[in-house]
Formats: sequence, C-alpha cells, structure tokens
Amino acid sequence: MISRYMVFCQVIEAGSFTQAADDLGYSQSAISQIIKALEQELGTLLIQRKKDGLGLTNDGHQYFPYLQAIAVAEKALQQKKREINGLKDSTIRIGTFTSVSRTLLPPLIKAFKRQYPEVNFVIRQGEYTSIAEWVRNNQVDLGFVHTAAVEDIEMKVLYQDVMQAVFTKDHPLAKSRTVSLTQLTEEPLILLDEGAYSVTLSAFADCGLVPKIEYEVYDDYSIIEMIRQGLGFSIMYQRVLAGMEGELAIRPIEEQPERTVALAWRNWTTLSYASRTFAEFILRAVTQKDKK
Repeated sequence: MISRYMVFCQVIEAGSFTQAADDLGYSQSAISQIIKALEQELGTLLIQRKKDGLGLTNDGHQYFPYLQAIAVAEKALQQKKREINGLKDSTIRIGTFTSVSRTLLPPLIKAFKRQYPEVNFVIRQGEYTSIAEWVRNNQVDLGFVHTAAVEDIEMKVLYQDVMQAVFTKDHPLAKSRTVSLTQLTEEPLILLDEGAYSVTLSAFADCGLVPKIEYEVYDDYSIIEMIRQGLGFSIMYQRVLAGMEGELAIRPIEEQPERTVALAWRNWTTLSYASRTFAEFILRAVTQKDKK
C-alpha cells in the first residue's frame, strides 16, 4: 500500500492528479481524496490548481522537503522489508572442506540464524577442484577454496591455514619441538587427499623431496584414527587439529606448508540476496577476528 506521503510526492513530480493516478494505478478521485486527507492531517492547504497545472502553496513549499524525506524513508523501509523477507525460507548452498566445516562455519551459521532464523543451509563436503566446479556450475552458492588450486573464479581471501605434522605420542619425532620435511620423508605418510592439488605434495616437491606415501585418505578423522592405530603419520591443517594436542603429538614443520583459504562465488551481482548477505557476514566476521 502506498502512503499519502508517497502519493503527495508523486503528484508534485507528475504535475497533475491525472498523471499521478496513471503512474500509481489509482483513480483520480482516489488521489484527490488522499491529498485531501493529508491536508487535513497537517491542517493546511498544500496544493493549489493553476492555469498551467498544479503548484505548491506557501505552506506546501515549507512542508514539501519533510514529506519528501518521509516518502524516501518509507521506500527504503519497504525495500529493507522485502530484502529481509527474501531470506525467509531461503536456502544457502555451501561447498566446503573439513577444517572450515569443523571450525569456521558452525559458529557463523549459529550467529547468522539468530538474525535470520528461517534461512536453511545445505553443506557439501568436497575438495578444492570439485568445490570450484560446483560454484561454476551453480551447484552451490558459496564455496571455500584454496587460491593456488583454482582460477577464473570470483573469490575473497579469508585466512592462511598452516599444516603441521601429526604423530602418536611415542613416535621418535615427537621428542622434537619442530620437524623438517627431510626428516618426514623417512616416515610412512598417511596423505590427506586434497584432490588435484595437494599442498603436502607441493611442499615436498618444492624441496626436491619425495615422501613415502603408505595411504591416501580423504577424510581427516579417518586419518586421525589411523594415526592412533600406529599406521603412520600425517601432515594436516592446524585448524583441524585444534583441541587434539592431548592425545597426539602435533609439531610445527620448519618449511611451514600452508594454503590460502578464500570464499568463492559464481557472480556477485546475480548471487541470491540470502547468499550475498551470508557471504558479507562471513567476510565481516573474519575481518573483525583478524583485528583482535
């Protein structure tokens, strides 16, 4: 429903009751009644008819900027209402990998749903290449990726994620404060399967080294259990390992292999309002955390 303030501004802009009625889809008599009601509300005549059309009275000139400001504010309010209602029953599809789904996403989703409780989320686990393809093919709205593993896709860097070596507590290398990739080449490696691009293998290759791969496993928690069973060691991301220091030996790697985690999307302009709002929410939260 259009308010009397918006109708008044439209009449002044159109220069006639007839044109304003056509523009707004109202009858001319309805427009006249709305203006009359506004004049009664303010207790003064606002519009006067002239030979060449309509004009503002002296009081009308004084009231006009205030009525115009109310009309603009009402339009903004209606737009915001449409935007917020646009999140109702919306679904945000996200492609991600374990370290993000374990540490970053849960608190962000919880905080976001406090503001927009009727938003739904679909989380798909994958690796860098598959997630990037999901974004390109519109199978997900947002995707977490490693910048070195993807290209030709819109993204915003979030943070650096460092890798660490993980052993059983009784492993000989657990006595060292740090380990090198050279030392690790002699140990049976349970390789984290990161898809077409492996940060671990790239780190070894950059040093001219070849690791002794015993297993290649996609799931981080399967790797953790295999380490517990003494099947080998692994190189995993710091965020995944958070909180496991009591049961495993986790050591920094001197060469500090790492990935640059970014949030990606297909096209910011065509991204749904719900997904764009959550993307902005993520970027703002990460920026604020970095400032602390």
